[in-house]
Amino acid sequence: MPEDIRDKSYINNEDVLGLNFIRDPGIYFYRRHYREGLRSHIMEVLDSEAVESEKKGIIIDGFRWYPRAEPLKMLRIFRKRFSTLKDAEEELKRVRIIQTYLAPDHLAESQEFLVDYSRHGEREILLCGLQEYVQGQILDPWSLLNRDHLILLRYDMGFDNTEDSARISDQWIRSVREGADNFIKKLKQMIEETGHVPDLAGAGNLILTRSGNIKLVDINNVSRVSFDPIINLDDRGYPICDKSIEALSLIEQKLLGRSSLRHAPIYKTFLDPERVKEVRALDEKFQLSIAPTISWPGSS
Repeated sequence: MPEDIRDKSYINNEDVLGLNFIRDPGIYFYRRHYREGLRSHIMEVLDSEAVESEKKGIIIDGFRWYPRAEPLKMLRIFRKRFSTLKDAEEELKRVRIIQTYLAPDHLAESQEFLVDYSRHGEREILLCGLQEYVQGQILDPWSLLNRDHLILLRYDMGFDNTEDSARISDQWIRSVREGADNFIKKLKQMIEETGHVPDLAGAGNLILTRSGNIKLVDINNVSRVSFDPIINLDDRGYPICDKSIEALSLIEQKLLGRSSLRHAPIYKTFLDPERVKEVRALDEKFQLSIAPTISWPGSS
């Protein structure tokens, strides 16, 4: 019997085209995205003609160019199994919470859908998502995030910093910080009103766009926020709530220049030095547990 697609380490175009709910296989090509994760397969949805141009090249002014095909959408195939429709609907409720508070400015637009995954006459519930492709650079809360770092990210997005005046660069950085302020406010409101937080710690989960906006692109892991002394772990053994709150505090410190956060109500529990030390040990244990299959420095 063919391996369950949720159990495969990686999948390719043929795997996706073999799914019973995928139609018109000649229209799109599916390519594994470099941010393949523990919780879902992430596939770029590409125009087949654009892929052909990427492979064979096109002639422009007598020169052959090989333009990389740009994703139209991102297809997520969740690895999580659901025993009942109710379980799947509960998962979708958590996704809806994030959408309510962060969309559209700070969340990659996504349409989640449940399908009958058919294998040899057996049918199971499979959760998928068709998500907006967000262009930009990864914003890592554990990186410097100072002016020089932001300017470097801007350059990597295609801006010519040698031609930009300092005034234009400073305007862009101000936009980044204003966007970060709004992003933080929305997240804090979500935590206070719903008791949930998305995964802010995963590598590549936050993207800084050309407009200076921060967008969350990974909605696979939504955690309950518990102020209990016991550190809660997700189903993979990762302290996702603590690490996400830590990531939030780092963004606030570095982009907004707020240094005294330890005693703020939302951080008081999670930034306690002894708790932080314990979380770090749990994080290291988690990294060791996934090292043979995937390498994500400091994240889930």
